[in-house]
Amino acid sequence: MKNYKTIILSNQEISPGYYRMRLLTPGFSETARPGQFLMMRVQQSLPPLLRRPFGIFRTGFLPADCEGMPPKEYTEILYKVVGRGTNIMADLHRGDKVEVLGPLGRGFDVGDPSEEKILVGGGIGLVPLYMLAESLASRCKVRLLMGGRTRDDILAVTEFERLGVETYVSTDDGSLGEEGLVTRVLERKLDKYPRSSVYACGPMPMLEAVYRICHRRQVPLQVSLEALMACGVGACLGCVVKGVGHTEESPRYLCSCKQGPVFRADQLDWSRLGEEPGYCEGCKS
Repeated sequence: MKNYKTIILSNQEISPGYYRMRLLTPGFSETARPGQFLMMRVQQSLPPLLRRPFGIFRTGFLPADCEGMPPKEYTEILYKVVGRGTNIMADLHRGDKVEVLGPLGRGFDVGDPSEEKILVGGGIGLVPLYMLAESLASRCKVRLLMGGRTRDDILAVTEFERLGVETYVSTDDGSLGEEGLVTRVLERKLDKYPRSSVYACGPMPMLEAVYRICHRRQVPLQVSLEALMACGVGACLGCVVKGVGHTEESPRYLCSCKQGPVFRADQLDWSRLGEEPGYCEGCKS
């Protein structure tokens, strides 16, 4: 974990209301793992007071500005404009200064590389799945199921396909790909590939449906939870969720930013998940 006072390399709208931001982050890719996130201070003045959490989409290198200089290392995030913080971010430009803390949290366990993998992303929830797909694609068969309300919610299809990932798209209104819920596609794929492991990130209703499908079939599942986070390092306890076995007499809370955001599905109390006041349904504002 490192605090970067850095600059924006680019900030572009890639779909109505969705943006891709590239940040200069020397040394970041050495420690960043699939499923981790960063906390961004969107401006130096107040408000907003708190940093905003964003999943890490990918890291990479750009050519050096001149001969003899090292290449420029960058980190990319994808975000949706949903509140005050992301509205400020949408107005930022190349060269603007921001402050970033990361990489943070516990990422995905890639598991047995010989097993086939199914990744399920709902809307902006596909963000942490790119680095996971990148790490798996050369070692095993990877299938990505992308879902959204409309075609505007389907992002970065080309990037995943360039990795060699077998990609399936579904939208609620049928404006792109198959019409219907992404969980319907998941059921069909598990019928055909029952020994796959599943990794998912997206809105809570989608995650609950994915959990029910995988639990019924005894399929291993890891989920990345999207929660409102104030600190990102486990100090404020504002992003806790209830773990399996939780009772009022013997509470068992799990901190999304420190013990997650990625959890094995069997670690969580799905009957109470999402009840916490700090829980955010599919967005990081």
